[in-house]
Amino acid sequence: MNAALSQGPRASEMHTLKVIEQFEKSPLSQRYPWTNTYDLITKACEKWGDDTSIEFLPTGVAGEAAESTSFRQLARRINQTANLLHSIGVKERDAVSIMMPTLPETYFAIWGSQAAGITSPLNPLLDAHHLAEIMGVTQSRVLITTAPILGNSEMWDKAVEVVKQVPAITHMIIVQRPGMTEALPEAPRADVEMIDYNAVIEEYNDSKLDSERRFHGDDPAAYMHTGGTTGRPKVAQLNHSNFAFVGQLTTDMGSDEPRYTSPCALPLFHIFGLVVTGVSAFAAGIRLVIMTPAGFRNPNVVANFWNHVERFRFKGVAAVPTILSILYEIPVGDHDVSSLEEVISGAAPLPDHLKVNFEKRYDCRVRNGYGMTETSAVLSLSQKATEVPLGSCGLRLPYAERIIGHIDGNKLTKICGPNEAGIVLTRGPNVFAGYLEKSDNDKAWVDGWFNTGDMGYQDENGFLFLTGRAKDLIIRGGHNIDPAQIEEPLLQHPDVADVVAIGQPDAHAGELPIAYVVAKPGHHADVESLLAYCQEHISERAAIPKRIEIIDAIPLTAVGKVFKPQLREMAAEYALTSALEEIDVAASVRITTDQLKGLIATVTLENKDNLDTAENALQSLPFHIDFA
Repeated sequence: MNAALSQGPRASEMHTLKVIEQFEKSPLSQRYPWTNTYDLITKACEKWGDDTSIEFLPTGVAGEAAESTSFRQLARRINQTANLLHSIGVKERDAVSIMMPTLPETYFAIWGSQAAGITSPLNPLLDAHHLAEIMGVTQSRVLITTAPILGNSEMWDKAVEVVKQVPAITHMIIVQRPGMTEALPEAPRADVEMIDYNAVIEEYNDSKLDSERRFHGDDPAAYMHTGGTTGRPKVAQLNHSNFAFVGQLTTDMGSDEPRYTSPCALPLFHIFGLVVTGVSAFAAGIRLVIMTPAGFRNPNVVANFWNHVERFRFKGVAAVPTILSILYEIPVGDHDVSSLEEVISGAAPLPDHLKVNFEKRYDCRVRNGYGMTETSAVLSLSQKATEVPLGSCGLRLPYAERIIGHIDGNKLTKICGPNEAGIVLTRGPNVFAGYLEKSDNDKAWVDGWFNTGDMGYQDENGFLFLTGRAKDLIIRGGHNIDPAQIEEPLLQHPDVADVVAIGQPDAHAGELPIAYVVAKPGHHADVESLLAYCQEHISERAAIPKRIEIIDAIPLTAVGKVFKPQLREMAAEYALTSALEEIDVAASVRITTDQLKGLIATVTLENKDNLDTAENALQSLPFHIDFA
């Protein structure tokens, strides 16, 4: 570190907004010189050499043998994968689609394709036609995937269907794993070249890029789809400088502490996993343990989690609130989990009760983060030593501005003061370059600020509190669902006069799609038949409503617009009442909407002795709950 930088505050000391502002007095280019992921990762690999970068657990059972990859081997495979792609014509502006479970090869594919061209990770849980639409937007000609999984060929079947729907695909690169996959299958089309990754990868140069590519910060690095269930794919372009900035910043924040081991159990097609258990981990020299190809979706991983903590001495864990609520209920037994110091929670709102109770039970700190694909996973993060107000997701990042504003269309009409609610707006080196489809950018920017679509406020010390969403998306376990995808098919039903779809709070998925339906005069709308109709007419499984309720009329504002806050209160009351009924606790429930806190529930228990039972059962619901 040069003298100018050493005189100012360190990244680990950014506990107040004033310190962040002092930190920013040093130019970003001096503080964080790397502008691309290839140099950032390969230089880190040189530094850490033969130390272990990745360990892979195939099944997640306790005590199974782990397959290890060193940092040096990681760099070799990134180069080899990039050179393989270069040999089949992939250039720096070409997208490479990757549809794989989480494997060591998934990392090689993601960062190798980013070195050769542009990586485009795909969610294998999406339907084939959505995957094909995404590839149409990215104009990818190469698909990297695995051979059919033994006993479950669903991913391969989707890959075959995608290739049939996307005539532009010219190459498929197939990864095989003994004991996990079948042999190399036949090509889905005669004009598609199949490449056996395992058979050819050692033929390629492992020391440098044959393309002799020279990277620039504004080169596209990744095309990330934002959910796939919005009726039409929405693909965000993140540049090399976005990843490089976040990778160096998070490394800097932890530079005062020894390197450690962390589980990788989040999907790498999601920006949270790709950044936190990807570029940031490699740059910091963290040893990652891949918790099976399915991560937290594998029951073995959850059931044996505390065994894994003891075995690998996990210090930090990245997870979503849903997983924390599940792990909270897994007994530790006689396992030594004293190594666990912190959990970084992201991707969904963190309920206050869950944070407090998890910290108390496991004697660790839960750090609440906030970000999205468009902000390279991080927009706000609670620092380790910062006393963060309960309910806040922390201070802003250095070099990344954030304001709360009122907007009219694409115009900023007011910048809010402390404790005044509005739309969260941001700009900075973590903010993406825009969506590939120009029409998707029309409402994304407000006078040069990115419009997150989230409502919130900042207190007098700069801590951010989220209160809801201005945009209508329903977010179900990482899937972004446009309500129109539910409403439009239901409006075609002969018995339906009107319909509004919203997200119902859920302890496991964050939100579940539900629909409020008004029947046509003289018609009888039957809930079961409407649900069956949705199964048939809504193509994306995640968007099929979990519940439909028939109501007399849609609530409207004074000017005739749908008044969704009332519907959201109704949905929250249903979720809360149902949860209380499941544990046989008698109580009355009242839901209100506060301008600053969002949904607030007041639960009045008939028997105060049930308080602990009720708190534990309701702690994962994603809104504020008071007990009376």
